[in-house]
Order: sequence, then structure tokens, then C-alpha cells
Amino acid sequence: MADKKNTSVVGRAAEEAAGKYLRKKGLRILRRNYRNRHGEVDIIAEDDDELIFVEVRRRKSADDAAESITAAKRQKLLAAAKDYLAAHGGDCACRFDAVLVDENDKIHWLKNAFGEGC
Repeated sequence: MADKKNTSVVGRAAEEAAGKYLRKKGLRILRRNYRNRHGEVDIIAEDDDELIFVEVRRRKSADDAAESITAAKRQKLLAAAKDYLAAHGGDCACRFDAVLVDENDKIHWLKNAFGEGC
């Protein structure tokens, strides 16, 4: 079993790297680790007039990271995003992206990763 403390340190580092990467790509970071009754959204960003809900995963490979985002996790992200939009008057276009960090710290950005909007 993985050391929980080490896992959370690695997770925070991946989220920090993802945030920096997205800023370099022109996105504006609005919130990090947004939590509500449905779960957590790692990063909420804005790209022009589009709101982006980002799930960050770090695994041995990008494929492993992508596969770790289960259907149940996608449903929780969607519910958390809808709650965020309701609380913040969000009547805008939005999408779900994934930022995958592999064991070599290479970042893979999957835009519209789940094929559905809000």
C-alpha cells in the first residue's frame, strides 16, 4: 500500500505543475482544489469565455493516469462542476480536461477529455 503522506505530496506537486503548464498555455486559473458535497475539482480555469474543469492525475504513464479516471469519478466531477456553476452564476460554455503527469514529469493535456460539457 502506498504511503498516504507521500502520495498527497506527489499529488500536490502534480497539481502545481499542471497549474503552471496551463497558465503558460494561456489559461487563467480561477480556483484550485474546489470542494463541495459532490467531491473536488483539482483546477478550475478560464480560456477566453470557456470555463475549464480540470482533473489532474499522476501515474507511471499517461495511459495509466487516464485509465484511473473512472466513470464514477467523471460523474462526481460533473456534479461538482454543476454545483460550482449554480453557486457562481455560471451561464457559460464549459468543458472537462485532464492533465496527466507521467513518472518522468512529462505533462499530457487532454482537452475535452470526457467528451461532454456541462
